[in-house]
Amino acid sequence: MIAAGAAAIAFLGTALGVKPLLAWLHRREILDHPNERSSHHLPTPRGGGLALTPALLLAWAFVAVTAGPLAGWIWVMLAGGLVLLLASWLDDRHTLPPGPRLLAHAVVAGGALVMLPDAVTVFHGALPLWADRVLAGLGWVWFINLFNFMDGIDGISGVETASIGTGIVVVVVVEGTALAIVPLALACTAAAVGFLVWNWHPARIFLGDSGSVPLGFLLGGLLIQLACAGELAAAVILPAYYLADATITLLWRLKDGEKIWQPHRRHFYQRAVQGGRRHDQVAWAVLVANLLLIGAAMLSVTHATAGLAAAGLMVAGLLALLQHWSRGAGR
Repeated sequence: MIAAGAAAIAFLGTALGVKPLLAWLHRREILDHPNERSSHHLPTPRGGGLALTPALLLAWAFVAVTAGPLAGWIWVMLAGGLVLLLASWLDDRHTLPPGPRLLAHAVVAGGALVMLPDAVTVFHGALPLWADRVLAGLGWVWFINLFNFMDGIDGISGVETASIGTGIVVVVVVEGTALAIVPLALACTAAAVGFLVWNWHPARIFLGDSGSVPLGFLLGGLLIQLACAGELAAAVILPAYYLADATITLLWRLKDGEKIWQPHRRHFYQRAVQGGRRHDQVAWAVLVANLLLIGAAMLSVTHATAGLAAAGLMVAGLLALLQHWSRGAGR
């Protein structure tokens, strides 16, 4: 009942909230205009996160009221999500420097990690507690940022959010523990589906930093909880495509001496669009790969090494496909 209620709040709040938001963004002319680094061709409102993020935070608050031991952690996550919503909207409108953005990400992730009991570790006791928390925090901050980086074509963030949310639910149910995060993960999936009503190609609105940054934070928190429940392999497998595409692209840009905080079109999925594929074709390819990754995550519950190996092959296959589609694309 709690899970259904959270999902309903997230879906309806997002799907119904976008319509008046869309009209307001048009009136204020808050539009993402195409440029040489864009993957779209028409001015499109940016700021869909102003509908999705509040709806998702409200759904999580609904869960927090009856979450028992997780309630304190959820409230800290809600506070962090609200901070990132406000900071990211400012960034959407005025482009904040990288330093303050990263500081905000680190503070909210660190605050949520402090709420974990000392007996609970992300890396299964392989590291001292302080190192466990520091490494988890660095990974979480990277995940927040890569989730933002990867929001570059119609539908891709909705597909990824729904896939990770669904995958967490499946793994937790199969594994049989950490069931308290099921309503939170379902709410993420429902919010993503509600947003895809408006963001599927051709998109009528873009998510913007006000959506992608809080989503990266909330999903990252759920993946941390999944790892703490003993399913570290699954927590790595579910977002494996995003992790691979963003990390490889970052290393390419560093090698070429680029300013990595500046916009670009070098991600595999962006180059596939430049090569002539439609946004929805690329999003469908990502969805199919993510469904296979959910299968690999399920396998990892009993055979971690086999699940990780299968996930590696699947991600390599998707990257190869996107690279093939990108032939002839400009840099």
